Amino acid sequence: MPLFGPYVYVNKKKEKFYLHAESRGKRVLYYFTKEPAGALSNLPPGLEVFENPKSNIPMLRKKKPSIFSGILPNLKKEKE
Repeated sequence: MPLFGPYVYVNKKKEKFYLHAESRGKRVLYYFTKEPAGALSNLPPGLEVFENPKSNIPMLRKKKPSIFSGILPNLKKEKE
């Protein structure tokens, strides 16, 4: 088990879910369970957790770019 423990997500119902990963060929399948054994210590880069509003189950998705990510590079170019 990692030094700081597994990655835990607590949903709106105060249930704890632990992040796991499984390799399937060239792909990696990420999923949440209520079992802490074998859980990952942190989120994979470029992904974020969101909660399904109907089932309250956590899921992973690609991070959405910030509205400022497209604006800030343009502001730097204008100043130069």
